[in-house]
Amino acid sequence: MALAKESPPVSPKDARSGIDQEAEYRAQTRLWLRLLACSTLIETELRRRFREEFDFTMPRFDVLAQLDREPSGLVLGELPKRLMVSAGNLTPIVDRLVEDGFITRTPSNLDRRVQIVCMTVEGRKAFRRMAKSHGSWLAELLAGFPADRLDGLTGELDALKSAVKDAMQKP
Repeated sequence: MALAKESPPVSPKDARSGIDQEAEYRAQTRLWLRLLACSTLIETELRRRFREEFDFTMPRFDVLAQLDREPSGLVLGELPKRLMVSAGNLTPIVDRLVEDGFITRTPSNLDRRVQIVCMTVEGRKAFRRMAKSHGSWLAELLAGFPADRLDGLTGELDALKSAVKDAMQKP
C-alpha cells in the first residue's frame, strides 16, 4: 500500500480561489453586517437619548466634541474633514449652534475669507453635561459585554481599521 503524499501547503493566493474565496467573502460580509448592526443599534439609541434628554442631535454633539478638543477654535473648513461630512451638510448644523449660543463663528484676522468657530462658555458647559451622559449611556449599552474582552475587541477593531486603510491606499 502506497502512502499518500502530503499536499503542499496552500498559499494565500490559492486559498482565495473558487469555493474557499466564496466562503471568505461570506465571512467578510457577515463581519461587515455585524459591525453595521452594532453601530446602528448603538447610534439609534444614542440619538433617541440625545433628543429626549437634551433636545439635541448627534451631529450637533459631534461638532461640539471636535471643538472641545480645540479650545482656541477651528477653521470652519476643517470640521467637515474631521466629521467626514460635506460642508453643505455641516452649514445648517453650525448655523443652529451659533443661533443657540453654543458656538461663535468669526472671520480670521489673517484672512477674512476664513471662518473660525469656537465653543462658547455656555456651549462648553452644555457639552460637558451631554458628554458625561453619553459616556454613561455607552457604559450601560455595553454592560452586557464582558469587560475583560473590551480591550481585546478594541485591539482587533484597530487592526481591522488599519487593514482597511491599507487596502484603500493600494492603486
